Amino acid sequence: MAETYLLDKLKSVEQTFQELTLRLADPEIATDPDEFQRVAKTRSSLEDVVNAYQEWKTTQTELAGAKQILRETGNDPELKEMKEMAALEVEELTTKLQELETRLKILLLPQDPNDDKNIMLEIRAGTGGDEASIWAGDLVRMYSRYAETKGWRVRLLSESLADMGGFKEAILEIQGDRVYSQLKFEAGVHRVQRVPVTEAGGGFILRRQRWQ
Repeated sequence: MAETYLLDKLKSVEQTFQELTLRLADPEIATDPDEFQRVAKTRSSLEDVVNAYQEWKTTQTELAGAKQILRETGNDPELKEMKEMAALEVEELTTKLQELETRLKILLLPQDPNDDKNIMLEIRAGTGGDEASIWAGDLVRMYSRYAETKGWRVRLLSESLADMGGFKEAILEIQGDRVYSQLKFEAGVHRVQRVPVTEAGGGFILRRQRWQ
C-alpha cells in the first residue's frame, strides 16, 4: 500500500481499537451502562477495519516470505517444483493483497450517517399472479432468516396473503446493529427466473424504508 496517509490512518484506527478494548476491560466502566454501551459501539464500528488491516499485514509478511523462497530457488533444477509452488503462492498472495487494499480503502470511506438506523422492509408481488406471490413469500422467509443470522430482530407489521400461498404484500420491521448499512441497496424491481410452482412466470417488487 503505497499511500502513506492510508497506513497512518490504519495504524491510528488500530491503536484506537486497542485502547477501547482496554477500556471495556476496566471495572470502573462496567458501573456506567451508558458509557459502556458507547465505548462498545465505537469499538464495534472499527472492528472490520482492524480485522482487514491485520489480515493485510499477515498477507504482506507471507508474500515477502514466498518471494524470498522464489529468489533462493534460483534456476536449480532440483528445486524446480519448490520454485513453481513459490511462484504460485506469490501470485495468489499478490491478488489477495490487492483485494485487501481495495477493501481497506472502502472501509476507510466516510460512513453514511444513516447506517446505524433500523428499517421497514416492504415486499410486494409484481406481475406473475400466484407464482409472484409464492416468490414474495420465499423472499420474506429469506430476509427473516438472514436477519436471524445477524442477530437482528424481525417483526411482521402487516401482510396480505395470497390464495396459493405466499404474500401479495408484506412489511417487516428489522431492528439491530447497522441494519440499514447492509440492506440499503436492497431495492428495486426484480424478475424471477426459475422453474415455477404454478408453471407461470412471476416477479416481485421490493422497497425498503429507513426509520429511526
